[in-house]
Amino acid sequence: MYLIERYIVAQTQRLVLTIVGFLIFIFASYSAQRYLTEAANGTLTLKVVADIIFYKVLIALEMLLPVGLYVSVGVALGQLYSDSEITAIFASGSSPIRLYKAVIFLALPLGIIVALLSVYVRPWAYQQIYLLEGQSQSELDVNRLEPRKFNVNDDGRMVLAAAVDPETSILTDALIYTSSGDKSSVYRARSVKVTDPSPATPAVLLHTGTSYVLQHQGMGDKESYYHELNLHLKPQLQSINIRRKSSSVIMLARSVTPADRAELQWRESRGVNTILMALLAIPMSRIKPRQGRFATLLPLTVLFTLIFYGGNLCRTLVANGTLPVIPGVWLVSVAMLAGLILLLARDFSLLSKFFR
Repeated sequence: MYLIERYIVAQTQRLVLTIVGFLIFIFASYSAQRYLTEAANGTLTLKVVADIIFYKVLIALEMLLPVGLYVSVGVALGQLYSDSEITAIFASGSSPIRLYKAVIFLALPLGIIVALLSVYVRPWAYQQIYLLEGQSQSELDVNRLEPRKFNVNDDGRMVLAAAVDPETSILTDALIYTSSGDKSSVYRARSVKVTDPSPATPAVLLHTGTSYVLQHQGMGDKESYYHELNLHLKPQLQSINIRRKSSSVIMLARSVTPADRAELQWRESRGVNTILMALLAIPMSRIKPRQGRFATLLPLTVLFTLIFYGGNLCRTLVANGTLPVIPGVWLVSVAMLAGLILLLARDFSLLSKFFR
């Protein structure tokens, strides 16, 4: 690596570390505020909150690293333009390609890291988060049930009890409501023993009560009395979107569902887009001398907004079948590459005019 490239890499590298570190701190603080509220309510333990925040940061790195590199390249080169250092570099006979070579030294390894994070680390981190939340947020976890309140889960299951004893896992004077298909069930019991709080196989043992089965249509309602009733409730199921985020690349590649293909293309394109964004920041950083290095932030922000929302839009369109799988999410990468080629051609034409 030559002197000019080393100098540009050093200027950019310091900014990357600073910006990415700041973004990680902000994101971790935001996540902590969100999950600590659940910890205060007794929904999650502090250890689970710390683990979830760690996994959330790992997931966010696939976005924070590209953004940090993109902004750092634009601001660092903007400072060099503002101080007329790049003008002096070009006047000495150096080609603009040296700017791109210097950025490539940083963008290529970071692009590989982002690709690995997106393809392998991100789904693994989602799996760990869903596992922790599933273990800690079981709807029948007695520690989470509040007496004399309607405890309702996402599936509409409701548990109401006059008293809750976390040590014995017994509910006193309890009412359980469930709904599935074309019927609803209501169970009234003098006491309820939670035998299995797992969200996958929730089960309770009801003592002395009445059960009602109410048909949504027709006259098939039933009422029955029991002394003991072993009730297996409907398990807590993950949504399709949640399962997709935690699916491996191999599973997504075997799927023919447009939404799965969109998720796969999104992961595969993260590394390439990281490199292209860093290279696009080079021509976007060009400013007039003494204009100030932060003058580049407006065009950089506009370009990043187009890339970010364009990528999300393409992923949504591919998922619902509006946009063909080919080019699919890669359409944004192709557009970025085309724009980069045009800007490269502009740079070299300006260089030839400079030496006339």
